[in-house]
Amino acid sequence: MQEPRPHEGNALAFSRSLGPSTTINTNTRIQHSNKLIARGYLTNQRIFYEKIKNTVWFQMAFANEYKKLLFKGEKDLSKTKNRWLIAASAVGIHISIGSVYAWSVYTKPIVNEFGWDLTELNFTFSLAILFLGLSAAFLGHFVEKYGPRKAGLLSAIFFGIGIVGSGLAIQLESLPLLYLFYGVLGGIGLGVGYIAPVSTLVKWFPDRRGLATGLAIMGFGFASLISSPIIQKLIQSVGIANTFYTLGIAYFIVMVASSLYLEPPVKGWMPAGFEAKVKSGVKKVKEDLSQLTANEAIKTRRFYYLWLMLFINVTCGIAIISSASPLAQESIGLTAVAAAALVGVLGAFNGFGRIGWASISDFIGRPNTYTTFFVIQMIAFPLLPVIDNPLLFQVLLAIIYTCYGGGFASIPAYIGDLFGTKQLGAIHGYILTAWAAAGLVGPMFASWVRETTGSYSQSLTVFAIMFGVAFIISLLIRYDIKELRKQQEANKAKLAS
Repeated sequence: MQEPRPHEGNALAFSRSLGPSTTINTNTRIQHSNKLIARGYLTNQRIFYEKIKNTVWFQMAFANEYKKLLFKGEKDLSKTKNRWLIAASAVGIHISIGSVYAWSVYTKPIVNEFGWDLTELNFTFSLAILFLGLSAAFLGHFVEKYGPRKAGLLSAIFFGIGIVGSGLAIQLESLPLLYLFYGVLGGIGLGVGYIAPVSTLVKWFPDRRGLATGLAIMGFGFASLISSPIIQKLIQSVGIANTFYTLGIAYFIVMVASSLYLEPPVKGWMPAGFEAKVKSGVKKVKEDLSQLTANEAIKTRRFYYLWLMLFINVTCGIAIISSASPLAQESIGLTAVAAAALVGVLGAFNGFGRIGWASISDFIGRPNTYTTFFVIQMIAFPLLPVIDNPLLFQVLLAIIYTCYGGGFASIPAYIGDLFGTKQLGAIHGYILTAWAAAGLVGPMFASWVRETTGSYSQSLTVFAIMFGVAFIISLLIRYDIKELRKQQEANKAKLAS
């Protein structure tokens, strides 16, 4: 079938736009330009260039002139960045901001030095988590508009100033200043830094979305294990204020260096091996159910299903984390020192759960992963207070910790599956308000239930019921997914006919 020929004037105008050439005459340029315009490639220049850059006729004609025209002011597509270094950069940011989980290391030395009320002091941490959620929600659009590099740099500025400013607050013995710097400014840096690399990673790993997001968010989970001993040693050697100054500068340097390497791939990019498998039909790229903006996403039921599932997982997870030490002492008779050591070790399972469950979700699917979380915890929570075998008790706690971390790590890939990557960062920011709400509600709810029922046994039964609600939601969202998939197939059939 002969290709339709465009108006020769269009081809000539396009040919002239490429500039003078001593090796290509006007007729040859018109001929090749006709091919490009007739095939409709010029409407998407980046994809066009990738498709025809290796053809003999293109290289003989005007490869250099066309390349300069299309990519004026842009980087050469042949210089593709290493996606594993992109992942490492994301981990660098998350390990820095994840040090917020080591807040408890500061509390005792600060209380001993200034005599501040522990509840008032711990409100600093609650503020940081609150502003994490708020900044993630309100600055998600900033991440999508300006890209991960500028968002990462913004995060480094806020978080660096927040930590260094906390040193000033300690030096001036001002709790309100500590609220401002660590809670508000540090919290804003947390929120932006948390979502900045995630949507980019999803685009760099179309073949392993769960693994990609799990890698970054694993860094957040492991951060307290790395930073806690460092903070402890610094406080002993240089004091509290100087510890904040030293770490604030160190975090700023690591976050800036990591942010400068972050960059999304070109649209439609796939890793070479995966692309070859897709073209040969060995692998299939599973299409996202939709491509929605953040403002469109919040008008759907599935957005609120995701929000509620994350909220329940985090609320109950925070409750068990905050009471793990006294629960271990009551249930299996551990000493306070042994229980504290157990809590430290369990922190590693929080990190392993992030990379482990997120990777598993690539194979069994995100809906199955979240349903599994809730089934496991529905059974595990009520069993904890009645188990007197130390080993079994610790195994159950470890599994619960992995589900807590896995819930965080699998949510970005789930968002991508349901809403696409168009504004994944902004949608992720909105979803993270569930974390902010759980950060405030979780500990207070756990304390209230404990005081009302008088035992951990009753409170954990209440949490098991909450997981039952989350389990039902995880089934309801499947109905929405099924309906959307049917609609997607119907649209494909309509287009084909």
